Amino acid sequence: MTTSPTDVLFQPRRIKNLELKNRIVMAPMTRNFAPNGVPDAAIAEYYRRRAAADVGLILSEGTTIARPASKNLPRIPDFHGAALDGWKRVIDAVHGAGGKMGPQLWHVGAVASGVSDWTPDATPEGPSGLAAPGTPRGKAMSDEDIADTIAAFAGAAADAKKLGFDTFEIHGAHGYLIDQFFWRGTNERNDRWGGATIGERSRFAAEVLKAMRAAVGPDYPIILRVSQWKQQDYKARLAATPDEMTQWLLPLVEAGADVLHCSQRRFWEAEFPEIDGEDGLNFAGWAKKLTGAATISVGSVGLDGEFLASFGGKGAAPASLDKLLARMERDEFDLIAVGRALLSDAQWASKIKAGDRDGLKPFEASAMATLD
Repeated sequence: MTTSPTDVLFQPRRIKNLELKNRIVMAPMTRNFAPNGVPDAAIAEYYRRRAAADVGLILSEGTTIARPASKNLPRIPDFHGAALDGWKRVIDAVHGAGGKMGPQLWHVGAVASGVSDWTPDATPEGPSGLAAPGTPRGKAMSDEDIADTIAAFAGAAADAKKLGFDTFEIHGAHGYLIDQFFWRGTNERNDRWGGATIGERSRFAAEVLKAMRAAVGPDYPIILRVSQWKQQDYKARLAATPDEMTQWLLPLVEAGADVLHCSQRRFWEAEFPEIDGEDGLNFAGWAKKLTGAATISVGSVGLDGEFLASFGGKGAAPASLDKLLARMERDEFDLIAVGRALLSDAQWASKIKAGDRDGLKPFEASAMATLD
């Protein structure tokens, strides 16, 4: 039987009761196409096409919990109320195509939307009422606000399981609410939700995880997305050393996270090159080593330009997968998330499996304005 270098991408994986046919994940990508926050037939078909084309696990765009301040764009999908019927249509379509899927559950915190003609339903909120270090926005959350937010995350977890989703992902990255608690620059609290160390500032996320775990039971897989960088500061680092990373991430795994989705801008970059060299472990590799949890890596997979350039209107051409395959061969991380390559080309995974490199489509920034 002949083998291909890409076969490593198509090995099955099991995480608790989640059986995946391969190691390819569709990364969450905000689309802002849900009328009144309710996913419609076009959104269901968008995800179904990728499920039918060999994507092992689909993670939805960010969906907001039942907290009025959780949204910062008008057409972001909700994951509560009337939106749940729409999400039932989505997961049924994905399962009908043989796929597996989880919603990404989200609260944007004090991050502004940049949309001038739309007003959120409630005052923005964050740990200290800061959108970025030194940038006030909204209000600092009270203990009651925090308790209600934890309960809203738990309710979304229960709904995900009830609707038939195979897992869910908590958005704890990129400078949104949970990440604002992690980050010293946006968490200036001096109560139990703050602190001088990253371990102390992880308490809010740990309580969210404990509540969500209680809502779904011990066997249901929970994914947590984390990042060092923030949209407010691309060079921010929560953990400057492996010891700090352990203080940050290990309590979250102990609280209920089965998988850490470790977001970095370029997956091939070593997290601590001063320790293991320029070809050393990336963020997901170190997270796996330090916590023992399964990890997902992500960051400019399959394209020659990194994703932040897309917001400036730049496209990207298909790129070699050699660096990715080498890291997967050594089991540095368990799964790999693919973003823009799958946004532009629903057949990307099937083409990689078939060896059809010439058939891969380039990414064009215009793809972000469509739902193909």
